[in-house]
Amino acid sequence: MLDELVATGYTGTELGDWGFMPTDPTQLAAALQHRQLTLIGAFVPVALQGDTTQIATATAHAQRTAELLTRTAQILGQAHAPLLILADANGTDPIRTANAGRITGHTPSGVIVRAAKVASEVARAVYAASGVRSAFHHHCAGIIETPDEVRRFLMHSDNDVLGLVFDTGHMLYGSGNNTTDIAALLHEFAPHVRLVHFKDCQPEIATRTRHEQLDYFAAIQAGIFCELGRGAVDFAAIARTLTTIGYQGWIVVEQDVLPGMGEPRISAAHNRDYLRSIGL
Repeated sequence: MLDELVATGYTGTELGDWGFMPTDPTQLAAALQHRQLTLIGAFVPVALQGDTTQIATATAHAQRTAELLTRTAQILGQAHAPLLILADANGTDPIRTANAGRITGHTPSGVIVRAAKVASEVARAVYAASGVRSAFHHHCAGIIETPDEVRRFLMHSDNDVLGLVFDTGHMLYGSGNNTTDIAALLHEFAPHVRLVHFKDCQPEIATRTRHEQLDYFAAIQAGIFCELGRGAVDFAAIARTLTTIGYQGWIVVEQDVLPGMGEPRISAAHNRDYLRSIGL
């Protein structure tokens, strides 16, 4: 995967699930250094509505992951500090999973406040142990999906240790509307943004999945998150907004390619070529 990533024109990577890449910092650093890749961050799910045991387990996993990030970055002599990416345990709540992309109504304040509290507590524990800062990834099929939920979550989270991963595709599909102005939302959330994920959302498939009431996993299998430039996200507007807000961080291309959906290498190459076409 790393060889294909380099061959298709990318210069940094997140870790993926624990164990996908080496969990020994020396081995991980060697794999990245050999390919001149920067370690950007790592994703850790947290059951934001879970019980004490679930949250403690997630916190321990987050601290372990942050330690790997820190030690690897030190070996690499990396100036850029990797980021811990926190999210809900997406796809585990049956109601949110069944209704992803069409969440309606007003999520109770208690749910949002607790989610922000738990995520902030995990972020504080990680920062105290390793100095690694965290950012929250809003996500379809998670408890924080819609723009309103993101907005309210940020109001109650600890902004000193917890920023935002702004994901264009999840923001669009999660908004429930194919014409939502994602660039305007990026501008609104700019003070919190620590990392940007570029992901597209195919509007015809989105309309069909909502009409047929498909769940989150069926929507992904149907191709809801298409290759960049083939969906409804206006990436040129996103790029202009990133310049306007003075964003200096990484842009991570996140592409879902499940078995039977094509070759990841080909999608990666297409996405990189598309980004070059809009000046990135």
